Amino acid sequence: MNLFVIGDVHGCYHTLLELLQHWQPEQELLIQVGDLMDRGNFAPDTVALAMNLSERHPGQTVFLKGNHEVGMTRHYGPQGPYPNWLLWGGRQTLTQYSRRKELLPSHLPWLGQRPLFWENDHLFVSHAGMADTPEPLDEDNPDGILWRRGPLQNIGKLQVIGHTPTTDGRPDFDPIQHVLNIDTGAVYGRVLTGVRISPQGDVLQVVSVPTHPIDSDRA
Repeated sequence: MNLFVIGDVHGCYHTLLELLQHWQPEQELLIQVGDLMDRGNFAPDTVALAMNLSERHPGQTVFLKGNHEVGMTRHYGPQGPYPNWLLWGGRQTLTQYSRRKELLPSHLPWLGQRPLFWENDHLFVSHAGMADTPEPLDEDNPDGILWRRGPLQNIGKLQVIGHTPTTDGRPDFDPIQHVLNIDTGAVYGRVLTGVRISPQGDVLQVVSVPTHPIDSDRA
């Protein structure tokens, strides 16, 4: 079964809806690399859509955890408030959920339960990637799988990541580390990207959808 891997959405709900038209549920596993919310205009709608897809296609969808999921769940959780989250997009999300508070009791547990990665023998998909650092799966590690900026480790598989927006709205491939970055800056008015990949790690198709102006004030 092929994979259809989608980059960082950041509340760009209408853009995500359009990109999902290219996903083939009967033939492909959908994986999203995290950061469903923050900065964009439709965080609650985006999370609700992801939850709905998970319920309708439980064996065909994987929504991974990003650092923005961590920020949101910590702000609303027993460790909250988390002021740092407000500085990198959380304020917009907080405002949006203040008008739809009834969604939080279901959305927060679901977001907190997102897995950190998906892998097979040839692919490793995560939010920010695996680097040569102690405890890379520690959610608080600034060089870990949710936060890493910079070079990653060649782990003998194709790593597919998001987290760091590419500068030109195109996926970026590092042949040395064997890493494909598909955060193409949707929330900054560029494009949202999905990549069709074979189970053996071959990139079959890149699908990019321009950001809908309604989704982001920066579009």
